[in-house]
Amino acid sequence: MPLVENRAGTTTSSVEASTYVEAYRIMLQGRYFEDKLGALYRAGKVVGGVYLGRGQEAFSVSLAIQLHRERGDVYAPLIRDQSGRAAFGEPMIDAARTYLGSVLGPMKGRDGNIHRGRPDLGQPAMISHLGSSLSVINGMLMAKRFRGETGVVGGATAGDGATSTGAFHEGLNQAAVEKLPIVVAVADNQFAYSTPTSRQYACDSLVDRAAGYGVTGYSINGTDLSECLETFQKAVAAAREGGGPQLVVGKLLRLSGHGEHDDASYVPDEVKADRYGKDCIQVARTRGLAEAFFSESELEVMESETLEMVEESFSRAQSENAPDPAKDDWCALSTRSLMEGTH
Repeated sequence: MPLVENRAGTTTSSVEASTYVEAYRIMLQGRYFEDKLGALYRAGKVVGGVYLGRGQEAFSVSLAIQLHRERGDVYAPLIRDQSGRAAFGEPMIDAARTYLGSVLGPMKGRDGNIHRGRPDLGQPAMISHLGSSLSVINGMLMAKRFRGETGVVGGATAGDGATSTGAFHEGLNQAAVEKLPIVVAVADNQFAYSTPTSRQYACDSLVDRAAGYGVTGYSINGTDLSECLETFQKAVAAAREGGGPQLVVGKLLRLSGHGEHDDASYVPDEVKADRYGKDCIQVARTRGLAEAFFSESELEVMESETLEMVEESFSRAQSENAPDPAKDDWCALSTRSLMEGTH
């Protein structure tokens, strides 16, 4: 994509202004949604754990916004990918309903509050054994290959801790051998729960592993929206054009605990003060204003409209019924044909 002119009349990067603004809007939506979610958790309104993606919005949105559900692309997000889910087309009400246990949600009020998905729309439900989603996306891409579908891309996400699992190794190795069109986004947020990366891997960067698998690797600043968008744009295009797996490692910091139950007291102050400890939303806001992608008044409207959307989604989900064990059909949808009396 050629360089474009922004509204200030100066040339900036290969990211179009409209893409930058849309990505920022989705990041803001993810942050506001999770702020509200955290408040509801502390008020005892959410059953189960809450794990926020604060600080990872730029990295998360930048992969998913490059994927196209209508073209057959598939995407496997994790617990900190609220922004990525929204960019791939997940309605906010789906997320609110899942966390609040509404029977109208995609998981019908069952299976925890983070395992939501729409497999029929290219988004498999999240697997708690992080790293396993690579194999799921591999399978979906292989199925498309067997059906003769071309030009599709799969996106899978993982954290630095997940890269230490056997499932991640097997999935990436298979993708490399089969030359699958997959983009693997690794959010290196410096801690696997409370375990620092110094106790997870000995290489200088996780991107060093790309060469060992025979895949293309990129290492980026995961707090910089422009850099994230440019890199994922390049990676998705390469995968779609037959370049095989692309591994993108984003350096950043989780700006909250592992979950809302965790105060992250193990994170040293010097890590928080490092350049990767910056809030990606503030970084994107400052850059967007400097480049005249949006104005202060436009931001005020965006923030107001986004906050209203978040409040409406949670209010609607809270008013809906939970599952009724005496009346609801609890059959797993994928095994309905195995029920007695159906043959």
